[in-house]
This record gives sequence, structure tokens and C-alpha cells, in this order.
Amino acid sequence: MSAGYERLSAQDSSFLVFEDQNTHMHLGGIAIFDAGPLATPDGGVNIERIRRHVASRLHWIPRYRQRIAYIPLERHPVWVDDDHFNLSYHVRHTSLPRPGDEEQLKRLAGRVMSQRLDRRRPLWEIWIVEGLEGGRFAMVTKTHHCMVDGVAAVDLNAILLSPTPEYPQEDASPWVPRPAPGPLTLLRDEALRQIRRPLALGRWLGSTLQAPDVAPGRVAERVSAAWQTISAGLRGAARTPLNAPIGPHRRFDWLTLDLGEVKGVKERFGGTVNDVVLATVAGGVRRFLRKRRASLEGMDYRIVVPVSVRSEDERGRLTNRASGWLMSLPIQERDPRRRLARIRQTTAHLKETNQALGVELLTQLAEWGGAALITLGTRFASRLAPYNLIVTNIPGPQVPLYMLGAPLRSGYPTVPLFENQGLGVATFSYAGKLCWGFNADWDLVPDLHDFVEAIGDSFQELTEAAGFGDVRATKAAVPPPEVAAGP
Repeated sequence: MSAGYERLSAQDSSFLVFEDQNTHMHLGGIAIFDAGPLATPDGGVNIERIRRHVASRLHWIPRYRQRIAYIPLERHPVWVDDDHFNLSYHVRHTSLPRPGDEEQLKRLAGRVMSQRLDRRRPLWEIWIVEGLEGGRFAMVTKTHHCMVDGVAAVDLNAILLSPTPEYPQEDASPWVPRPAPGPLTLLRDEALRQIRRPLALGRWLGSTLQAPDVAPGRVAERVSAAWQTISAGLRGAARTPLNAPIGPHRRFDWLTLDLGEVKGVKERFGGTVNDVVLATVAGGVRRFLRKRRASLEGMDYRIVVPVSVRSEDERGRLTNRASGWLMSLPIQERDPRRRLARIRQTTAHLKETNQALGVELLTQLAEWGGAALITLGTRFASRLAPYNLIVTNIPGPQVPLYMLGAPLRSGYPTVPLFENQGLGVATFSYAGKLCWGFNADWDLVPDLHDFVEAIGDSFQELTEAAGFGDVRATKAAVPPPEVAAGP
């Protein structure tokens, strides 16, 4: 069998560069299931059946049996098959002290998220956590950002989950790893790639300019949007108590809102579900910073909102196809309706000016810069820290899902923390719920439960402004534990 490998894209490899001992570049989340047919007579969970199920799906996601290697000299990363792949290492089994509650599950999730993935192995883990009260179990997932973005992670869940309880167990397909290429092969291929690069660049420019949807005005629009992104990044972000050097330890918390109420606010005031999410975050940040006694006067509080540029024919590909908006939140605005109106105005402008396409253009150009330029650009962007917070909204299925007949009740996503980013916010819509996941640095945000409460109160302001009365969110805030959660 001939050797095989794939190069990482510039965007994928940048997440390897971002990572250090304190900034862990994995995303994932916590899914909570009723045990159902996966329950064992002693009250546990049938872990071997789950492992067989995962093994039977791996042929759909070959990246999950590959590890990172590097091209000599240039040090650009490539994917090679892991000839020592061990499924039991990646699908792990643990338990809460019975009957475990959600506070204990959150602490466990924080400890799991505090540990970096081992780069000598495929960059993912699934933790099956039994012992949760009410006959439930949890699945904590970690996948390195160099493998997937948020949309691809949802596609992965579609592989493991089913819209019906009936799901016959499948046998795993035989798998034989390809031999890893030797250093000389990698060097030779890279040398040929460098020789062909000018021709490939010319073809890419030609196909880009000749695309049916790319008129000369659109090209200028993308260049302008790219420059706006660069110039905004050069200004740096506002100083807040949440933006300082972070450590390796994490807290995790969550919140559940009724998706029908979120859509009700949207219908009452206009805009999108994402606009309501961002307005809720703006009000929550305002409340939280005021409680921390931070001055909001003149503060330009900026967030990054990831935007998928994945086309329909790219669905299911486990790679990063995300761009983003860099925008300011109106945290000085007291009135929730005016906050939402300003958010709507901002997002409409970002769509009109195609800022996301500008970021995508920068990403595409990075493909031609080489590993050294990618590393330099990534580290420079990290040092600039042009935003205060990442807020991502991931649309999910609105029908109930099952894993081997076990009903999925809720799923709370998590985003990684970058340098000087003490908090990350992610939402996932599922079966009539809007599930919020909050990932925070242990030391910078000891009062994460206060932020969760501020988000719930901010949404309550919007529902009252929409005339829905006192519709309270389902909060799950946790008092700060007395002991640190470490790796």
C-alpha cells in the first residue's frame, strides 16, 4: 500500500499555532441523555455498545483515525493515518458519585476541558459520564479546532445520532492504515508544490475572477471588507476584567432558553434569532461588568461572531470553513429594545458589506504564504487581541435525536478561549430549546454563575419588552466551588 497524507489548510493549521499551555484549541460540548436501552442492570451505561457504535461510524470520518505529522524544514502540518489507533483511548468512561447532579457534571466538564489533547494521537476524545441523577448520562466531547468548526461538529453529531429510537447496531468496517510518508517523500512533494505554486496561484486568481457571482465590483468589495477587518484589528480591544492573561484551568456552565420565546422576540421586533442572541449577550455583558464595577464610559466592547462560508456541497467535510464578523456591542444602551435595534442595524450592515467575505479572502491568501508566514500572522493576530469575546450561534435540528435509542435531552456547546479571552459563549438550538454553553478561565471568572444569571435576566428584559410577561429562563447557575479544577 502506498503512503498517504493530506496537508492542513492555512486556517486549520493556524489553530495549532494558537495553542499553548494555557490556550487549548478544542471545541465540543456536553450532551445529556436519558439512558434508556443503554442502561445496564447495575445502573450504569453500556460503554462497550457505545464504543462499537462509534467504531461503526468512523469510516464516515477518516480524520478521526489520523494524527499530526510535520513536513521537515518547513514544519507545515499534515494528516497521516495513526497505525496505533486505540478506540478505547478516545472513547472514555467515567462516573459521577451517585446520584450525581448537574453541578458535579459541570465541574467534571471543566476539568476535562482543562486538559490539552495529545498531539501524538488523533485529536479528539469522547467521555461517557454515568451516574447522573434521574437515570441520565452525559457525553462530553472534545475535538481540536484544526479538525472541525462548529458546523462540522454538528455534522459529526448527525453521524452518531438518529432521528428515530430504532437504530440497529452496525459492525465496524475493516480499516487498514496507510503507511506514513517518510521525510524524503514529504520534502520532495513540498518542493514540487513550491515549484508549481505560481501556476496554481494564477489558476486560483483566474477562477476567482471568472466566477459567475464575482463581478469586478464584488472583488473590490471583498478587498475593502478585508481592509476594514485588518484596520479594526489594529485598534485592539477594550480593557475589561475578562480580558487578561489566562491560565490552563476552566469553568463550564450552561443555560437553557425556550426557543419559541426567542423566536417570539424576533417576530415582535424583527431581525433574526442570531440578533436576539447578540442583544441578549449585550445586555448580559452590561449587567455583569456593572456588577464588577467596571466603567462602561466610552468602552468599545467588541465581539467576534463566527460565520459559516460552507457551501451545500461542503456539508459533512470535517474541516474549517468559517469566517467571522468583528462588531461592537451596544453595552452602554439601557433599553433592551434599542439594544436589539442597534444590533439589527449592525448585522444588516455587515451582511450588506460582506465583511465575512473579506475575512475569507484573507484566509484564502494565507494559503499561499507558507508555514512561516502562517505562524507569524497567527501569532501577530493573537497578540493584537482585537476583540473581547467570541459569541457563536450554531443552528441545530429541531426534531428529537437518539443515540442507540437513548433520547438526547439537551446539548451545551463550548468554544475555546484564546489569549487574553477569559470567556467564550456558544449557543445551540435543539428541539425547541436554545442551549447556551459558557467556557471560562478558572481564575479570571470565579463568578461565572453571575454572568449566566445576567444572560438570563437580559433575555427576560427582552421578553417583557415584547409583551410576553414574566417568562423566566431555565437557569442552571452554579455557586463557585471551593477547590480548583485542574487537569
